[in-house]
Amino acid sequence: MPGAKTGHNTGLSQTDLEELTTWRRDLHRLPELSGQEIETAETVQRMLRAFAPDTLLTGLGGHGVAAVFDSGQPGPAVLLRCELDGLPIHEVGDLPYRSEKDGHGHLCGHDGHMSWLAGMARVLSRRRPAQGRVVLMFQPAEEDGAGAARVVADPAFAQLAPDYAFAIHNMPGMPLGHVALGSGPVTCASAGMRVTLTGRTAHASLPETGISPAPALARLMPALTALGHGQPKDHDFTLVTVTHARMGEPAFGVAPGEAELFVTLRTRTDDGMEALRQQAEAMVRDAADAGGLAVRIGYEDVFVTCNNDATATDIARRALDKLGTHVDDAALPLRGSEDFGRFGAGANLAFMLLGAGEGAATIHNPDYDFPDTLIAPGVRIFSAIVDEILG
Repeated sequence: MPGAKTGHNTGLSQTDLEELTTWRRDLHRLPELSGQEIETAETVQRMLRAFAPDTLLTGLGGHGVAAVFDSGQPGPAVLLRCELDGLPIHEVGDLPYRSEKDGHGHLCGHDGHMSWLAGMARVLSRRRPAQGRVVLMFQPAEEDGAGAARVVADPAFAQLAPDYAFAIHNMPGMPLGHVALGSGPVTCASAGMRVTLTGRTAHASLPETGISPAPALARLMPALTALGHGQPKDHDFTLVTVTHARMGEPAFGVAPGEAELFVTLRTRTDDGMEALRQQAEAMVRDAADAGGLAVRIGYEDVFVTCNNDATATDIARRALDKLGTHVDDAALPLRGSEDFGRFGAGANLAFMLLGAGEGAATIHNPDYDFPDTLIAPGVRIFSAIVDEILG
């Protein structure tokens, strides 16, 4: 594979890889949305029990599952994380393992990420680390930003207490097998801002007797978008994207009295997000006041910045260097968001991207599919990182 040599021996056989591929494709057929990953979690639990972890925790932060492989000797705890959830996107194409759930799809590659940790379960069941312990964390609800926060807040998570945390995300558009890794911000903070404007409906022939949100809505969409500036490499980068707008009901006889606006806010830093929120909220309230409207503002899909710790990044880079993997940070930070940053509150953290091919369909596209050729490299990278820390 371009960009990655096979110097690190995980001990996985060709039969192992074929079984992991089949398992991944079975997951692909039955995606579940954020917070609904009941069957997926049960499938993961069955797989893990077959490899006899020393501890198996379930129901973490919802449907999260964690398997601990313990050396029995003092040493650091290393957490490796993948995600359970799919997306509310209808899959297209003619894959023999295409999603069997209409409108749901594993179109971000979380099925492939789970196969990496399933591979690590095989590796660790055959060879425990020389010291410390490894935690395989199958996390729920990454796509809506809620999962990692709930896992970390779960009282049972205290049993895991990782010293280090690592995650890999496949990335179409990057050369197959190349890795993007760097210290500092690697993904942006983001927040879904939900604005509801309320006036008074009227008959369409007498609009002056009502209070319409139309002028405020028309004013806010370009004004909020204009708050964005710069690029992710800029410390003060901001991006504001209008993702949904609705006004009144689909009728010709009613002048609308209510409107709703969805806006996604993005910043490179968490401090920048707080400043952008204040700016956006002030703009919304000014527009509502000018139109005589009541206003309600709420937030959903909230992600903090994912910051790579220098120590964890150096460890991952050393492991990747030993594998002969091409590594650079040119693609970082991403505009997108990733809730893995929540694990950095108590652990040295590193998040990296693994190239899925320059011509591959982009994640969240309806024709995306995780490339099975990445199963072995992903397991190899995780295994090399564990060996770098725990021996």
